[in-house]
Amino acid sequence: MSLTMPPPTLPSQADVGRGGTGRRRPPRTPKGRQVDPKALAEVRDLLIDRPRRRDLLIEHLHLIQDHYGHLSAAHLAALAQEMKLALTEVYEVATFYAHFDVVKENETPPPPVTVRVCDSLSCALQGAEQLLADLPKMLGVNVRVVRAPCMGACDRAPVCAIGHVQVMHADTAKVSAGAAKPAHAECYPTPTAFDAYVKGEGYELLKACLAGKRTRDDIIKTVSDAGLRGLGGAGFPTGRKWSLVRAEPAPRLFAVNCDEGEPGTFKDRYYLERDPHRFIEGMLIAAWVVEAADTYLYVRDEYPEVIILLQQEIAKAETAGLSKHTKIHIRRGAGAYICGEESAMIESIEGKRGLPRHRPPYVAQVGLFGRPTLEQNVETLYWVRDIVEKGANWFTSQGRHERKGFRSFSVSGRVKNPGVKLAPAGITARELIEEFCGGMADGHTFKAYLPGGASGGILPASMADVPLDFGTLEKYGCFVGSHAVVVLSDQDDMKAVALNLMKFFEDESCGQCTPCRVGTEKAAQLMAKGPWDAALLDELSALMRDASICGLGQAAPNPLLSVLKYFPDELKKPLGHW
Repeated sequence: MSLTMPPPTLPSQADVGRGGTGRRRPPRTPKGRQVDPKALAEVRDLLIDRPRRRDLLIEHLHLIQDHYGHLSAAHLAALAQEMKLALTEVYEVATFYAHFDVVKENETPPPPVTVRVCDSLSCALQGAEQLLADLPKMLGVNVRVVRAPCMGACDRAPVCAIGHVQVMHADTAKVSAGAAKPAHAECYPTPTAFDAYVKGEGYELLKACLAGKRTRDDIIKTVSDAGLRGLGGAGFPTGRKWSLVRAEPAPRLFAVNCDEGEPGTFKDRYYLERDPHRFIEGMLIAAWVVEAADTYLYVRDEYPEVIILLQQEIAKAETAGLSKHTKIHIRRGAGAYICGEESAMIESIEGKRGLPRHRPPYVAQVGLFGRPTLEQNVETLYWVRDIVEKGANWFTSQGRHERKGFRSFSVSGRVKNPGVKLAPAGITARELIEEFCGGMADGHTFKAYLPGGASGGILPASMADVPLDFGTLEKYGCFVGSHAVVVLSDQDDMKAVALNLMKFFEDESCGQCTPCRVGTEKAAQLMAKGPWDAALLDELSALMRDASICGLGQAAPNPLLSVLKYFPDELKKPLGHW
């Protein structure tokens, strides 16, 4: 048997007519989306001499969004070319974050004014749903009204944002007036600005550290003896974290988490607005302890006034020569609750989507830009100066019910006086309401409470004498987290409360893992449709808790499971609403 080779393929007559080689001609234009010269010039005018580094992608997207009110396809293509990135890299980041309005080709841009109405639990209790129903009819077609997650002003609910300016205790009249004449976010002077802080012996501790009068080991020992913990939710011992990061090879970095997106949480905002330099000094001391060459401060986009304030006050500290040991970078979030998770925040600082990383390795080992990274919450750093200057005993002398230290509780819901309450660690919810909040709001009877924000579960009033602190609530299926306490009354339907929280998790899931992405959506559908199938919801919850990559999916079922466990009588009732 002989092997016969096929005859060679000859060029077609058409190919010969085009040149005779048989090879395809290159296209007349490059492949992919073409860059509009006008859009490229506009992007360059905004960027000016700013570096075109990948980690600044989100900052550059903010420049375009702030100037034009949206992100057009032409501007995204121009930015991709200018930064030497693939368009898909720019597009996937722009579409991940809620505060970026991406407009495709031939789509109509959004109206010039956008009103965001917070629909998270504390605002829902105070009438957010009615605002969402009334505002579109009142404001007309030139104003866009959209739902938005927690804006960090739960004590002044309901809250709306007109552009970037928040309206507290919002009603239709206030929002209509603001939408007719939108304002820009402004920074108002604080009583503890730089000069006043320095007069109160501010930065003396930092100066002593930089001058070698204090040792790093002494600082670590003091915060360890005081029992200072991470107060963003995890509660990891601060001194131990500093030691772990210091043990890693240099260069080391520092990432500060000011992205408190947990519904019910607003304590970091409270401290930054009132006493920013106490936080800044704590941040600079921590950077000195771990010898961090660069410090990145990641701030919620919902806090524009805080961003302006920090820019101004940090500049004063730099001018005074207090930050020569670390370079400070302020990075602006873009509306993503998941970026409160430490590794997702680091991804966002690097200019990427906020997708949580798999562990190990841990952030302390391989964190920002692949370097060992210290990650801390704002309130944790706020306490550093007082603890070191006054001593560990001063801090540990506070506390109730065998717990030690201070805790800052963000209290909202059905109480007379909501707000940030500095109280002893281990205080109970009943004590917190009666001693610090003036009791329940008029006409309301205490029924239940969230001890740790949206993810911390729900407990009945009959369990309001459990100490609120790390490690005291886990056996009840709850946790204290960031110490966000939302108080509920006899006028609130627990099924509606749990559904509101589950919808929040559904919206805020990053979508990386199926158990969280699909599980929250399915749970919300089952809860809204009813009647509740307790066995099915419990099975779905177990899957989410066991298989989700990060804490969002793992904790999302907590409110649902709490209702199944502690409020069985409500399962027989139809779903309520506010």
